[in-house]
This record gives sequence, structure tokens and C-alpha cells, in this order.
Amino acid sequence: MDCKTASSLLEAYLDNELDRDSARELEAHADACAECALELTRLGELRHALRDTSLRHTAPASLRTRIRVSAAEHSISSKRMLPAWTRIAAACVLAFGAGAASLYLWNSAPASTASAQLTRDLFASHWRALAAASPVDVISSDRHTVKPWFAGKVTPAPFVRDFAEQGFALVGGRIDYVGDARVPVLVYRHGQHLIDVFVLAAAGAPKAAQQEGYALKPTTLGEQPAAIVSDLDQQELARLTQLLSAPR
Repeated sequence: MDCKTASSLLEAYLDNELDRDSARELEAHADACAECALELTRLGELRHALRDTSLRHTAPASLRTRIRVSAAEHSISSKRMLPAWTRIAAACVLAFGAGAASLYLWNSAPASTASAQLTRDLFASHWRALAAASPVDVISSDRHTVKPWFAGKVTPAPFVRDFAEQGFALVGGRIDYVGDARVPVLVYRHGQHLIDVFVLAAAGAPKAAQQEGYALKPTTLGEQPAAIVSDLDQQELARLTQLLSAPR
């Protein structure tokens, strides 16, 4: 992959829109190209900054009051057949009011918006892995092989355990993107079901959710926040959650 191709794919990569093979090819190029790696970092920082709630401002109550008064006056005036320029001005006031109301609603739930984005990213990463030629970067059932593979690639390296005796065999691991963060993913198999366990940052615990027959369930891995994404039934999902969150 050359720099021109890589540059055209950076935003799609951060939005989890690339298939797994294209994403891995781009990562390999960025690892070897300082210029593209810097551009990827800049885009990630910009995306993170745009999510900063301090950039958003709630419309003051006085503005909403003025809008209501203006709307009422417009309603009365329109019945008196005011000149066209007056009707246009009133329409502008109403349009501005609608925009202010939309901004107020957007600012009222920034936390839920961030949580919804995290949920979408986790599901998208799991589905992208299922569609790829291989859902893992390092294939091994040996935790002493999988854990060292993460060292130097992500910090901290995840706590790795195999639960083959309990029916959840460790397949391996990979590094994936959730939002603009690189996160380690442990991959398990239960029968025909493939299971992703995303190891997240301390402030990145998601809420339980379901989409398209797949479930997302928060848990812990050792002392690290984590999230399971799979099409397991609820009983098996609860079993795995208990195994992962058990003390070391």
C-alpha cells in the first residue's frame, strides 16, 4: 500500500468502515511510514477533541423565552396580512428557534451519545472480524504465547486465561480499534460461536446491549474493564462472564 492509498483510507479506518484485511494492510503501512502514522494520530486526536463536551453550549432560558414570544407575535401578525418582508423575518426567527432547540436537545445527553458510540464501535469491530479471513492476529491457545504478543503493542497487556476445560477455548488475540483507541481483544470459541473479549480503558465500560442477534455484556478481566461481544445465548454468556471476572 502506498501513501496516497493509505491517506484516502484513514478516516474510513477510524470510523471502522474498512474490512479486516484492508485495516491490517493500512496498519502495516502506518507502522512503517512515519508520515502516515502522524496523520492517523492527528485524525484520531481531532476525532477525540470533537467529542469534548466542553465545546458544546446549552441555549440559555432567556433565548427560549424570546423565541416563544416571537413565535406568538408571528402567529398574531400573520392574521393581519403583514408585508412579505415581515413574514420572512418571522420565519427566520422560527428557523433560528428550531436550531436552538435542536442544539439544546443535543447537549442534554452527551454521556449517552458517547455510550452509544462505544456500543456501535464494539459491535462493528466484532462483525468486521467475523467477515475477515481470520479473526485473530496471533493464533494460540497458550496464554504464555498470547500475552507476550501484546507486550509493546498495547499498554497494559491484558490478563490472559484459557477456559477450554469449561468449554470456552482460547483461540488467540488481536489488536483492534474502538473509537480512536487501540485495544487488545482476546478471542474464544464455544462450539460454533466465536467470542470477542475487548479489554478497555478504565473509563470505557459500556452498557449491556443487543443488536442483530448479538449481545454485548460488560465484565472485568482481572481488574481491567472488558466487554464480551458474541451470539452466545444468555446462559452461556453469563457463564463466561463469571469465568472472566473470577479472581486470578
